[in-house]
Amino acid sequence: MRKIIYDVVIMGGGFSGTIAAIAAARTGASTLIIEKNGYLGGALTSAGVGPMMTFHVNEQQIIKGITGELIERLQAKDKSVGHIYDSTNYTYSVTPFDSEAMKYELETMYLESQGKILYHAMLADVEVMDGCIQSVTVCHKAGLERIAGRVYIDGTGDADLAYKSGVPCDVGRKKDHKTQPMTLNMKINGVNREKLVHYIQTHPDNFKRMHNDISTITKVPRLSVIGFEKEFECAKQEGRIHIQREDVLLFETNEPGEFIVNTTRIRDCDPNDPYSLSLAEIEGRKQCQELEKFMKSDLEGFQNIHMISTGPSIGVRESRQIKGYYQFTSEDILLAKIFDDVIAHSAYPIDVHSPDGEGTYHQRLQDGKYYSIPYRIVINPVIHNLLVTGRCVSATFEAQAAIRTTPTVGAIGHSVGIAAALSARYNQYPDEINVHLIQKELLKQNAYLNIKSFGKMSRK
Repeated sequence: MRKIIYDVVIMGGGFSGTIAAIAAARTGASTLIIEKNGYLGGALTSAGVGPMMTFHVNEQQIIKGITGELIERLQAKDKSVGHIYDSTNYTYSVTPFDSEAMKYELETMYLESQGKILYHAMLADVEVMDGCIQSVTVCHKAGLERIAGRVYIDGTGDADLAYKSGVPCDVGRKKDHKTQPMTLNMKINGVNREKLVHYIQTHPDNFKRMHNDISTITKVPRLSVIGFEKEFECAKQEGRIHIQREDVLLFETNEPGEFIVNTTRIRDCDPNDPYSLSLAEIEGRKQCQELEKFMKSDLEGFQNIHMISTGPSIGVRESRQIKGYYQFTSEDILLAKIFDDVIAHSAYPIDVHSPDGEGTYHQRLQDGKYYSIPYRIVINPVIHNLLVTGRCVSATFEAQAAIRTTPTVGAIGHSVGIAAALSARYNQYPDEINVHLIQKELLKQNAYLNIKSFGKMSRK
């Protein structure tokens, strides 16, 4: 007979899983996060990802709640400059932050909510009976341990818990199951910001993906830059760069002169295969070495840079997507579809990094439009006491490429945590909970929802 210890067990303390855990604990549930690293935050703290983008549509902030509160807390400690214009003009806003401060603040917010954490533990097995998870077995320093809860949240990013539980999953694009390439980010300092800005101003034709409007670079306290197209192409032609993309993408962190370089592109590796994932890490470091040499020798303002770090682990854009009660689509995004069971909103565009090599495919909404995200993409008809959050929710290849960014998955995580807590409180499965209870609690916790009336869950 299993012993119930927690109301909610969250497998994976990435960004979305952590926001879900904070929400569940604040809604009154006893919670446990199980995380493979020794800190929370996922891609933002373990893969060098930054900045966060986007909380806004035009000037309107549409992602608030716990995710918005986190930024306010970082701002109060001078660990984030807050929401600023995106100087590449790609999306409405970017939010730089200090990654070490992010680790501490997420952990503090969760512990303040009376949640429990188990670090350095990974999922090993799942016990399922009658369509419900009975327990999870984790592997850690002391060996194997079984842990039981009433409700489970998959925050692994790869749908590991859902997949091991028997939930059907899709991988990659429909025609060949190829996923978007992975990226190993690197962090550098020593950039001569004045030289960089001057070069962009005097060579706008070399920064075409900044939409021929480079004036924004003088209006923001931290830079976002995409370009150096001619230098990058020349280095590829000369065999000094072997990265299959067309430009350099970099973002200034909360620390002036310190930049995240998001330019490597690792194709044809399977993020669900540990051996393939290991090869991706190796290839990523090789590409970062090429980039550092190239940037020092070829890019104006980068002659005295120093590489602070890579990773520390590779960034995965997509792996598995669960097959939920509903599959979120690109049409839902581009038509700004309104769902009765809305749990979050986003205005981030469809942003597909080509699995085939060079090229990045974009589809934007009409200016000022944003879309709603329905509850039924985080639940599934196979395992009844499981919710899924983060980039592995039920969505098509193209739709996932829009909702995978951190503010959006934070907003999704907020709703999932509330749903899990209410499920445990009322002794109902997550797919039985009346969605209007989730929506009311979200509003109570300062989330943004554009709803005219409270919804009713539909499984279609």
